Amino acid sequence: MVLYNQKVYQKANSFIQLEDRSNGEIVVSDIISHIKHQLRVVDNNKRIILQRAVFDLEEKSNINNKETFKILDHVKEEIKRINPDKLTEYFYYRYRYDIFPHTREIDNYPPLVQIEPTSMCNYRCVFCFQTDKELTSKSNAHMGHMSLELFKKIIDEIEGNVQGVTLASRGEPFINKNICGMLEYMKGKFLATKINTNGSLLTDKIIRALLCSEINTIVFSADAASETLYSKLRVNGNLKKVLNNVRRFNEIKAKEYPKNRSITRVSGVYYDKNQNIDDMKSVWGELVDQIAFVEYCPWSNVYEKSANNIKTPCSDLWRRMFVWWDGRCNPCDADYLTTLDIGEFPKNTLNEIWNGSKYNELRELHCNSKRQEKNVCSKCSVI
Repeated sequence: MVLYNQKVYQKANSFIQLEDRSNGEIVVSDIISHIKHQLRVVDNNKRIILQRAVFDLEEKSNINNKETFKILDHVKEEIKRINPDKLTEYFYYRYRYDIFPHTREIDNYPPLVQIEPTSMCNYRCVFCFQTDKELTSKSNAHMGHMSLELFKKIIDEIEGNVQGVTLASRGEPFINKNICGMLEYMKGKFLATKINTNGSLLTDKIIRALLCSEINTIVFSADAASETLYSKLRVNGNLKKVLNNVRRFNEIKAKEYPKNRSITRVSGVYYDKNQNIDDMKSVWGELVDQIAFVEYCPWSNVYEKSANNIKTPCSDLWRRMFVWWDGRCNPCDADYLTTLDIGEFPKNTLNEIWNGSKYNELRELHCNSKRQEKNVCSKCSVI
């Protein structure tokens, strides 16, 4: 049984369940006091954003809606592990990431840039667009690996301008032979970094590169606790191998990097009625900090769908930018064949693309309830 009957996919609220086995709670009043103390030493633009965040966190707003900033459950662990000296910068990023899609504000750069080390994957998961041969066919030029040179140019532009960086998109990051160099180059330059991997290609070298990079969140994408169900969902995958790789990750972490503060999470797409969070906890519970299920978004065949009647704007237009392996930029990964065509880096800077006419025209369509006028947007359920 496949579970995908939801009318819309709320990307910012895609967690169905999140189990966190770490200890301790954050004290919001202490965070507020810290931010207030730092307001006098930040520039005016950041001060305004941080004041808005404090206003909401102090519950001075009379309206509790999507435009009210809150500390979400899956963010709490990030806050606990971040250097206190970086808290104001983190909340400046987090407010923009969570609230700008609702207030429809933009500034010079997106809150988060999602970089694709490679579009290739060794799996063919049943819920993923890798099953579309239009994407994976070599003749269509969608498949490839990002060069380390291009990656460094991206990082050089966004360092100091962007705090959220995710390494993932259409492919498995560790297929790219440059991934260790990428992790090394971005070390210490951002506050909210994440990498998504199926965990099948972890080697000692890659594990050490991950741990040395101090990436904030490492997500092992796995959807089942039994080999039978795992193999059904993650075609070409081997659960036993992945589990052994994660155990090896923990061995190296404990022995060589005991002070590493990376959050580890196993995250599954909730696709089949046989998936169960308790089963996941029994198998994964001692291996990772967090266990989560996210809703399945049926985007794998978006080009073949009929147009829907969704008028709510897509949140990604104000939240993040995707940069593919070849430098092409896209507003979302639902459009995995890149038909929206908003620009290419480094022909244009990411600043120019984010604030460019193509991006703004697309935002205007969505704001005016006219997403139906764009072919891919008209069939997509992401809001």
